[in-house]
Amino acid sequence: MTPEFVVETIRQTLLLTFWVGAPLLLIGFAAGILVSLIQIVTSIQDTGFSTMPRLIAFLFGTVLLMPWMLKKMTTYTILILGDLGRYAR
Repeated sequence: MTPEFVVETIRQTLLLTFWVGAPLLLIGFAAGILVSLIQIVTSIQDTGFSTMPRLIAFLFGTVLLMPWMLKKMTTYTILILGDLGRYAR
């Protein structure tokens, strides 16, 4: 196994991690900005008010995106395990 092959495998793994995690991070970011704007407009500074909408947004995003995330991760796992002979050299 060459160093270039190891670097490419790690690069692919990190890119998959980024693409799977990015949508949830964007959902959390958008929910946080929206809740912050509502808190600024209404002058409500309750921590429960800021936490619950974000948690609900993350839950909704996870449920909505789970089939896509599982498909991406399954495809990558099959790709890695399908070429297992290349890693043993």
